[in-house]
Amino acid sequence: MTLRVLAAMSGGVDSAVAAARAAEAGHDVTGVHLALSKNPQSYRTGARGCCTVEDSRDARRAADVIGIPFYVWDMAEEFDREVVQDFVSSYAAGSTPNPCLRCNEKIKFEAVLDRAIALGFDAVCTGHHVRLVDGRLVRSVDEAKDQSYVLGVLTREQIAHAMFPLGDCTKEEVRAEAARRGLAVADKPDSHDICFIADGDTAGFLNRRLGSRPGPIKDESGEVLGTHDGAHAYTIGQRKGLNLGGAPDRRYVLSIEPVNNTVTVGPRAALRVDGISGVLPVWSGREAPAPGDGPLACRVQLRAHGEVHGCTVRATEEGVEISLDAPATGVAPGQTAVFYDGDAVLGSATISGTRAAAAAERTAAPQPG
Repeated sequence: MTLRVLAAMSGGVDSAVAAARAAEAGHDVTGVHLALSKNPQSYRTGARGCCTVEDSRDARRAADVIGIPFYVWDMAEEFDREVVQDFVSSYAAGSTPNPCLRCNEKIKFEAVLDRAIALGFDAVCTGHHVRLVDGRLVRSVDEAKDQSYVLGVLTREQIAHAMFPLGDCTKEEVRAEAARRGLAVADKPDSHDICFIADGDTAGFLNRRLGSRPGPIKDESGEVLGTHDGAHAYTIGQRKGLNLGGAPDRRYVLSIEPVNNTVTVGPRAALRVDGISGVLPVWSGREAPAPGDGPLACRVQLRAHGEVHGCTVRATEEGVEISLDAPATGVAPGQTAVFYDGDAVLGSATISGTRAAAAAERTAAPQPG
């Protein structure tokens, strides 16, 4: 069946090959590049960014080679509201957001998809490395490039209008195919870092947005070990940049209290948690469990490219409660928990709180440097 497909073209090799594959499959494909900055000069330039000032030109050249119409959509207002402002407000509240995940959720598969459907398109095609199997998101065959985690927030309806042509191949195969097709982006490096922080200095960006607000850095007993210029510049599990000077042992950020502007630090063992609370659950790969249902045994990934943990999940009136089979470290409110049945995504929830692992487990656990 021929579909009208809107191919989101970032200017990178993945989205270019995805658009080419959709066109080669016989679909009626139109390419679109998303302009996400009101002031493009404030975003990264060169290969290390995402949505950089060069990318629109690269996307247009790729569309010309493929032979499809191409447009640029101005999504700067939506991006600033849904991604940049959300990033700043989350840090101000003591949470650790993932802006790329938020962009996929609110921009590429909400604002863009809504506009695409209104214009008569049947699907949005992207270059994400993930498979669609029987209506469920499934990990890419290229484990190192798998992006199912950052798409775990998508709803079942959004997935029904999505097309991911690259999930059955490796990144090396994508680059080789791009070269065969004559796409100039074949050797373009992958994007890294946060596109709207031009110099890569997240703490500096947050300080400019939120201002300097000095406060104490304390240990678990309440002893003041040092000071900071703003609690918003820290995240759970952080070790570098604490500047504690005389502290005898390695310390990690254990908690951030934005109300009293306090950062609490301690040993790595104190980061271990075995329970997680989540809110705003989304169930795309199964029917949503209801409060009172029995525990759901599955696996959970707690950050992009992070370890996968065995767990059980129970639905509550507020969201979900996750019990880990073994403790995890560095789990921060604001991150996303994505649930899996094997390689298939079941759903996700935003982490709202954690429960510390039992003292015996914390003490017995190995503590790598």
